[in-house]
Amino acid sequence: MDWLTAWKIPVGAYSDLVFDWMKTNLTVIFDGISYFLESLIGGILWLLQAPPALVIVALFVALTWYLQRSWKVCLGIALGWLFVINQGYWKETSESLTLILASCVVCLGVGIPVGIAAAHRPKLYAAMSPILDLMQTLPTFVYLIPAIVFFGTGLVPGLIATVIFVLPAPIRLTHLGVASTPTALLEAATAFGATPSQRLWKVELPWAWPQIMAGLTQTIMLSLSMVVIASMVGAKGLGNPVMRALANVDAAKGFESGFVIVVVAIALDRMLRVTK
Repeated sequence: MDWLTAWKIPVGAYSDLVFDWMKTNLTVIFDGISYFLESLIGGILWLLQAPPALVIVALFVALTWYLQRSWKVCLGIALGWLFVINQGYWKETSESLTLILASCVVCLGVGIPVGIAAAHRPKLYAAMSPILDLMQTLPTFVYLIPAIVFFGTGLVPGLIATVIFVLPAPIRLTHLGVASTPTALLEAATAFGATPSQRLWKVELPWAWPQIMAGLTQTIMLSLSMVVIASMVGAKGLGNPVMRALANVDAAKGFESGFVIVVVAIALDRMLRVTK
């Protein structure tokens, strides 16, 4: 088999060339992206940390009641967030929530329009599918390398890596929801004189709403799964105590922070579980 490895396809060398070119010629673009994301992160972090923690918990419970109309779910949400405060992890939780919410803003802001466009253009979706597969299957640690090269360390590279990993979910689910709109509904809307934009807003998007909300939930869960990895590039949040526990072989802190992450995941999932 030596003949097969005698000439190695220079994937790594070509990647270096691309990164070097981008770093040299696209600095202005990366600086603009960094400024926008830092502003977004700073605004969300201020909203979560400026008020007292109990005020934020009350707002979360009110949002849950608005979406779920169930006092049992509201009680569970309240107990979950109070558990986080009791364990002394509110600051880290608010930092992770900042990363999650910023990821939702970016992923849904990009993913929903792209998913709609792909649903209306099957050839576009066919061309995108291999790229989406690559984004979801490439090891997440690989995303951190260009993120550090272009954006340094902190929450911004963590957010960039998270967005790359999470973005396929809202695109695929939005595409699924819009593309599955029954033909009979579309034909009826057309027969009543609906324009393409009216069909989109009044027929396709209402029909796709459960899938879009599933995309939101998937975005949140996948973003939360990235908090530990994002901490490796200096992103603050619940990943830091996990990494410290791992470094110090501290089982108590590891399980403590791990349970907090689980509670946050369950709370966010129950809060946003919206049906059609």
